[in-house]
Order: sequence, then structure tokens, then C-alpha cells
Amino acid sequence: MAEKEARYLRRDPRGLAISLLLPVVLLVLYGYAINFDVKQIRLAVYDPDRTQASRDLVRSLTRTGYFRLVAMLPDSADADGVLQSEAAKVVILLPQGFGADLAAGRSTSVQSLINGSDSLTASIALSYLESMIQDWQQRRARAQMPRGALAAPLEVQARVWYNEELTTVNFVIPGLVVIILMMLAALLTSQTVVRERELGTIEGLVVSPLAPAEVIGGKLLPYVAVAMADVTLVGVAGCCLFHVPLRGDPLVLLALTVVYIFAALGTGMLISVMAQSQQGAYTVALVATLLPTMLLTGFIFPVSSMPYVLQMLVQLHPATHFMVIVRAIGIKGVGLHVLWPRALALIALAAALMAASFAKFKKTL
Repeated sequence: MAEKEARYLRRDPRGLAISLLLPVVLLVLYGYAINFDVKQIRLAVYDPDRTQASRDLVRSLTRTGYFRLVAMLPDSADADGVLQSEAAKVVILLPQGFGADLAAGRSTSVQSLINGSDSLTASIALSYLESMIQDWQQRRARAQMPRGALAAPLEVQARVWYNEELTTVNFVIPGLVVIILMMLAALLTSQTVVRERELGTIEGLVVSPLAPAEVIGGKLLPYVAVAMADVTLVGVAGCCLFHVPLRGDPLVLLALTVVYIFAALGTGMLISVMAQSQQGAYTVALVATLLPTMLLTGFIFPVSSMPYVLQMLVQLHPATHFMVIVRAIGIKGVGLHVLWPRALALIALAAALMAASFAKFKKTL
């Protein structure tokens, strides 16, 4: 049965090439397109003070690359216009006498107006502003401190672990691998049994001496090889193009990837056994894998922020557990002593999906 399915794959070299190249293409496209690193935010400034202090504050905001100065407003009333026209995402309004107040030690204020229509960019921009202005204020205070004076009694130094540069790609690429493998493996196997039914060759399987489990197992084996080739290509692309780290044990990751592949193939095979047409099987496999894997398994939105009932339901999806596993092994370098509950859940789901595929396939017309 495995040889028969392999011959079918060889007779469709175009489909086989797409199966091998599509994961790499999707990884490259989505890897460069999905980026939460917000930089070059358009900034407009109203500065009636025009002192050294006000100019230094503006330079401190723009020299980091996170903000790009696009306009110096002649009037504070122009702020509404640049925000409405999207000419700027952020407007800084400095007060008259800003530099004099700072020099005299008096408190002063800086107003920031942010276009909140894009809530993600707005929240990130606000965080950048607060951090940069606070840092500028501390540097200015240290520079004006008399020589020999005692430093501040408390100084906070933050250190980021695992993803030191806070780059999105180290977080996104492992998640994309999880999504692509689930989608592609399920789509490949979703056509196997229902294709036999549509082509009228299901009778040959019915009268064959093979047991139902042997039929399903034989049909799965060639696609295991294709999926492992996809894993190799995607892994090489992720390391070479995006420089994603792999700090954990690669053998542990490989073993759990094989388990995840069987879960994905079992999902597609279960759909193929139950479907009545290839088109229906393809549609169900696409909807059942792509959308839940992308939206509900922690790829973008944390599972912990979802309603409790939904948190329980997504634990039945293999990608929920493998998403945690691949990120933990790749970025954090942890092992099975931490991930064993996720590994056991993944093994149980893969076994359940394969068992359901065997049970649903009946050698009857």
C-alpha cells in the first residue's frame, strides 16, 4: 500500500514539488511579513521653545531609529491635521519656557498625541515615548549632578533573557513552522482515501487482504517522508535566512516533531476517511488546521488571555502543545524535564487521532 501511494506521488511531480517548496515559500513570505518590531514611527513636533533642551529631547527620540521626525509644526492646532491625514502617528507638543523651567528645577510637562486607530502601534509607541523621555531625563539629571555627589540610591537595570534583542523573528518563525507543518500535512493526507472513493478504486482496497489499519498505515508512510523533508527544508531556511537560535537538544526536538507530524497526518487522514469528496476534504482540512492553529494556539495571542472555556478546548489541538515545545527548546533551551507534560499531551493526541482514523475506515462500499 505504501508503494502504491508512493507511485502516485511520483506520477505527480508537480504536486510533489509544490509540497516540498511551498513550506519554504510560506516561511519566507510570512517570516518577513509578520513583524511586531515597530520602528520608524512618524513623529511630528511642536516646539515653540526652541532651546537647547527641547532640541536635545527631540534628537534623543529620533536617533534610536524607533521614531522618524517628519514635521516641525508651526502651530499646536496643526496636530489634529497631521494625525488625521496619517502624516504622523505621534505628535509631541512642548510648552513655551520648557528649557527655562528645566534649568530652574521647576516641573514641566510634555504632551503626546498618538493615533490610536492602530492600537498595537499606538501602545508600542506610547511605551517607547515613556521609556525614552524617562531615560533622557535621568541622563540630564546625572549630567547636571555636582561632581562627587552621591548617585541615586536605587537604579533599575533590566536584563532580557532568551530573546535578548526582543526581535520578533525569534518568536514568529518557530510558530510559523508549527502552522505550516500542520496545514500541509493535513492537506496532503486529506485526499488519500476520498480520492480512491471518487476515482472508483476503493473496491480494490475493499477486496484486498489488508486490514484497515494496514491500509491507513501504508497510505501514511510516504507522506511521513514528505513531511520530514519539509521539516528539514524549513529548519534550514529558518536558521540560514532568519538566524533563529536552537539552544536546546536537537534530538529531543526532532523526536517531538515526528510525533507532531503523525498528529497532523492523522488529522488529515481522519478528514479523508469521513469526507465524501476531495473538494470537501480539502476545504475542511484547510479550515480545521490553518485558522485554529494561527489564532487559537498561542501563535500571536496568548492562550492565557482567552476565555477559560476556550483555553480548555484548545488543549485538544496538537499545535497548542507543540507551539510551546518548539519555542521553549529553540529559544530557551529547556528539556524534557520541563516539557514532559506537553510532550505527553502531544503523544496522546497523536495516538488518538491515528486510532480514530483506523477506527473510522471500514472496508465496505
